[in-house]
Amino acid sequence: MRREAVQRGRMPPTQPNPGQYALTNGDPLNGHCYLSGYISLLLRAEPYPTSRYGSQCMQPNNIMGIENICELAARLLFSAVEWARNIPFFPDLQITDQVALLRLTWSELFVLNAAQCSMPLHVAPLLAAAGLHASPMSADRVVAFMDHIRIFQEQVEKLKALHVDSAEYSCLKAIVLFTSDACGLSDAAHIESLQEKSQCALEEYVRSQYPNQPSRFGKLLLRLPSLRTVSSSVIEQLFFVRLCS
Repeated sequence: MRREAVQRGRMPPTQPNPGQYALTNGDPLNGHCYLSGYISLLLRAEPYPTSRYGSQCMQPNNIMGIENICELAARLLFSAVEWARNIPFFPDLQITDQVALLRLTWSELFVLNAAQCSMPLHVAPLLAAAGLHASPMSADRVVAFMDHIRIFQEQVEKLKALHVDSAEYSCLKAIVLFTSDACGLSDAAHIESLQEKSQCALEEYVRSQYPNQPSRFGKLLLRLPSLRTVSSSVIEQLFFVRLCS
């Protein structure tokens, strides 16, 4: 991830007024006014509505070619960066911190976006074959590469199996993005507090919207650590090597 990916984009970054976070009116997303306002802003930051970038994927009889799926992947990656640039608090961080966070988490955000738009995973072996043809590997590396693809597919499928809604995806992405694990952060404690804020927003939302699923919040959080098992280099090789060649 380059610094330019944070600084540039097709959409100008919004600068929400901090007063917007404490909404006075109730919101159908959540009974808690502050949290509903925060989640609403996370959702509003999406540059592509799910129905738009995912409609092509979610049609069962629609067969996407390699070029189409790579174009979708590029859109999902761009969406992750643009979303981050427009959510509350992130634009106020030091630019070096913004870059560090996106460098560390872009692949996790990509997996979440892929699951949210129901990316067709049956094309992964075709993409892998095309990539291996363009850049030959030894037999051992091929086996390892295909194993990483399987891990990517499994993570996406497990998220889809939970039927995560748009508000939950936005909160999960914020929890992933605001991590103090990135190297060289100028204010790790502040970023950690933003992660806690996002986690609390998700917990309150799930409690309000899914009262009959008391374990749902825990199940959602448990999906996040395994996102890091998806190799960013494999995502690059699978979806983006053609863009760079």
